[in-house]
This record gives sequence, structure tokens and C-alpha cells, in this order.
Amino acid sequence: MVGYAMNGSHGRGIPAHRVVNRQGLLTGKHHFEGTNLMQQLLESEGIVIVDNQIQNFDSVYWDPLTAL
Repeated sequence: MVGYAMNGSHGRGIPAHRVVNRQGLLTGKHHFEGTNLMQQLLESEGIVIVDNQIQNFDSVYWDPLTAL
């Protein structure tokens, strides 16, 4: 369900590129135009990515259960 919602969010100002799997893998990158748009958007925010995986994922992970 989340995947369908995020896929429909393109062009609406929703930062869908920030949605990755629980291990920090860019599993949804094929939903973005171009070959590396998702990675480029994350890197423009200072996120380090190696082999389609966010490095130091624990330091950038947002947990709504603890944040809200």
C-alpha cells in the first residue's frame, strides 16, 4: 500500500525519495525517472549511498514511533 501511495506522489512535492526499506536499501529507485534520480536526490541532502544502500543508516533513520 505504501508503495502505491508513494508511486502516485511524484510531482506533488512529497519527498518519496526518502522512503527506503528497513535496511536502507533503495528498493524503490526503479519508480523514479532516470537511472539514479532517487540516489541523486538523497545525496543532495547529504546522504551517503554505496551499492544502493544508505551508509550509517541508523544515524539518518526517522522512527515515527519515537519522533511523534
